[in-house]
Amino acid sequence: METRANHIWVGAVTLVLLAMLAAFIVWLARLGTADQKEYDIFFKQSVSGLAKGSEVNFAGVPVGQVNQIRLWEKDPEFVRVRIKVGQDVPILVGTTATMQSSFTGVSTILLDGARRGRPPITCDTTACTEGVPIIPPKPGGFGEILANAPLLLERLATLTERLTQLLSDRNQEELSGILANTNRISENLANASPQVERTMAELQVTLREASEALDQFEKVTASTDRLLNDQGAEIADQLRATLKSASGAAESLNQTLAEARPASKQLTESTLPAAEATLRDLRATSKALRQVTEKIDNKGAGALLGGPKLPDYEP
Repeated sequence: METRANHIWVGAVTLVLLAMLAAFIVWLARLGTADQKEYDIFFKQSVSGLAKGSEVNFAGVPVGQVNQIRLWEKDPEFVRVRIKVGQDVPILVGTTATMQSSFTGVSTILLDGARRGRPPITCDTTACTEGVPIIPPKPGGFGEILANAPLLLERLATLTERLTQLLSDRNQEELSGILANTNRISENLANASPQVERTMAELQVTLREASEALDQFEKVTASTDRLLNDQGAEIADQLRATLKSASGAAESLNQTLAEARPASKQLTESTLPAAEATLRDLRATSKALRQVTEKIDNKGAGALLGGPKLPDYEP
């Protein structure tokens, strides 16, 4: 009976100790959660690979874990992910959350974007739809690729189909013909290489001659420049003197014309009409003399003294 009583006491003490240990563990857990803050993140993409207890990193440093994952009752397009982070983590305005996936299938949440001097994210600085502050999400690189995988596969299938059409038998034959034509052109160019070399040699000779002619022209131009620079002033002085003399001659000619203008007017108005009348009289006198001379030549000098001969009378 005494042994049974000892076993009961041992069992009772053991149960008490286990209860105290459980209470201590619960207290430690509550103590740990009391030093953490909760935030909600609303993802409008698949959260495959993310689970309760997944790691939350801030700039690559582990700062908390995922506490809850649920579809948002108000809008099923969004997945509400609640995280817990330490009190000392600087979750400031501008901080964003990105879901990073890996090839192993395990996903984590990366927090980044906090800037010094900005206020912390609280219910006063942001919305608290579900009672805790909200951290805005940002699409992740690999996660975005996984989310858009169906679209990428569709585009890849379209690209493959178009490549198949491009590399059809007919197009391959045409490409073969193009390559054959290219080979013939290359062969013709190779055969024409000696002629091309001769042409290039002649072109080089022509360019050399043109260069020599250009050098001579530059020499002539330089000589002309030197002549103009050396004798240009003297030639300019002579040209000025010549222009001055021509100006004086022109002025003298104008004076002469001004003096001759009254005489020319008198000549035009009186002298020329009188000369024309005299010329008319001289023409008439000359005509009369010509008639007398012709009469003397034809009929003799008596024709001037006697009258005209009468015709013979016939009874």
